[in-house]
Amino acid sequence: MRVLLLSNIVFALLSGCCYAASLPVDVEHSNVSIRVFKKGLFSGFAHDHEIAAPLSSGVVDLAALSVEVRFDARQLTVLDPDASPGDRAKVQETMLSDKVLDTARFPEISFVSRSVMPAGDDAYTVEGDLTLHGATHPLTLKVSLKNNHYTGSVHLKQTDFGITPIRVFGGSVKVKNEVEISFDIVLKIQ
Repeated sequence: MRVLLLSNIVFALLSGCCYAASLPVDVEHSNVSIRVFKKGLFSGFAHDHEIAAPLSSGVVDLAALSVEVRFDARQLTVLDPDASPGDRAKVQETMLSDKVLDTARFPEISFVSRSVMPAGDDAYTVEGDLTLHGATHPLTLKVSLKNNHYTGSVHLKQTDFGITPIRVFGGSVKVKNEVEISFDIVLKIQ
């Protein structure tokens, strides 16, 4: 983790900025995407789903080696470029409804780290807790650092968070339980 700390200090000094132990996440330039995959007998007639999950806030504390990011679940947006606007709107409505995320009851999604450990050159293992749909579960992330971008991906099961994967047409088209979350987090160097 010293490499992470030193790389951020050096970057801040080279940028002519003041170094702070706690740096905010640049929510404008960071992105998180979620991929939800289909399965079932007639899955060829359905779409995998691509969802943008904009961050509402985040902070990395370099002194404490901790990370915290938050999302407004109501701001998640279905992108599905191959779907019609009408189909996208239906998927969006279902995703936000009580059938999936239930954003009226659970408007916030958060990840708070418990430990950040070096895992090689510019690589880290981050362990923490993801709170989603009113349930909190541990999550381990493999994170790479390149050009001030912290990137990685992780898989999780919807059922671990009390979400039942959607089934349509009598179950002949289903959403897989496992989803993939990819992230590219950028810090604001002050």
